[in-house]
Amino acid sequence: MLYLIRHGETDWNREGRLQGRRDIPLNPTGRRQAAESARRLADVVPPATLASVAFVASPLVRARETMELLRATLGLTPEGYAVDARLAELSFGRWEGLTWPEIRAADPARAAARDRSTWTHTPPGGESYVDLAERLERWCETLSGDAVVVSHGGVTRALLVLFGSMSASEACRFNVPQNRVCVVGEGWAEWR
Repeated sequence: MLYLIRHGETDWNREGRLQGRRDIPLNPTGRRQAAESARRLADVVPPATLASVAFVASPLVRARETMELLRATLGLTPEGYAVDARLAELSFGRWEGLTWPEIRAADPARAAARDRSTWTHTPPGGESYVDLAERLERWCETLSGDAVVVSHGGVTRALLVLFGSMSASEACRFNVPQNRVCVVGEGWAEWR
């Protein structure tokens, strides 16, 4: 089973800016959300079982900070987790740092193309969800047991599609919460 957790809020999340691969730290709300995610995880995974579960995070600071706060809240060593670059967020390329209204004003044709085909569209200098899913599929092949994964909204969407719990079109419209745990098995997902 996978226990998917999206990083806590950043100032860019609050402003509606696309972060992608930019390294933006958590804000105070995000730090509280990380602790809330830990409490929700403790309700799903018995504390005695946590020692046998792998913990892995995206290399981006907002995910690592969330993981460390989550582990500390659970009474675990904050730095006792793996980092995997394949869990980094979807790259939005030259759109990173912009809001959707800014993108629609500056690049209306590409923004409209993405609206028509979000899963397959590649932003300028970025990657598509198809690219992200291929990267994550290679990561999934390395799984050998249950894992707590702290990553990003795009990564969560792609994993939900890969595990068959959501269609690509549903995933593209899904707003991934930042203080919840998504328990994922083959063909199903449950938010806690």
